Amino acid sequence: MIQTVSVFGGGSPRAGDPAYEIAYRLGQLLGEAGYRVLTGGYAGVMEAASKGAKEAGAHVIGVTVGMFDKAGHLPNEYIDEVVSYENLSERLIHVVKAADAAIALPGGIGTLSEVALTWSLLQTREVEPMPFVLLGEHWGELLHTYYGNGAYIREADMTLWQVARTPEQAVTLLRNWE
Repeated sequence: MIQTVSVFGGGSPRAGDPAYEIAYRLGQLLGEAGYRVLTGGYAGVMEAASKGAKEAGAHVIGVTVGMFDKAGHLPNEYIDEVVSYENLSERLIHVVKAADAAIALPGGIGTLSEVALTWSLLQTREVEPMPFVLLGEHWGELLHTYYGNGAYIREADMTLWQVARTPEQAVTLLRNWE
């Protein structure tokens, strides 16, 4: 049973940006569905998903990192519980392993790291099989390009993730998994 959903995404979008609004809607839907929401804890997509989830009554967890805190980045105001690590690699492992499902939205190198680690840990079965949803067509295009002719990635490993076009579809994929 899915209890906690990690939401990956970039820190750059602001209120009014399409990525922010999509993340807000996703958080709202996750909260309404009764899931706890876990994010990286800061601004952008992380804030939007946290805000939507919090407003829908969900418990929101933010996983922060000391080096960002020292640089003046503050956890967003919608977090109920903060889990803090001193370095980025520990934070990365936590956001992947502490959830029962993961949804990735647009982001930068950090988000790409979260996607790659989740996919790898699912492939090696270091984490139990779980829903892994990539929100946005760009993810499918990227991973299919990376797959290429299949010389390095098994075709079966391409089934470890699913692409959703909308937040509603992403939450439906979670519910269907259960």
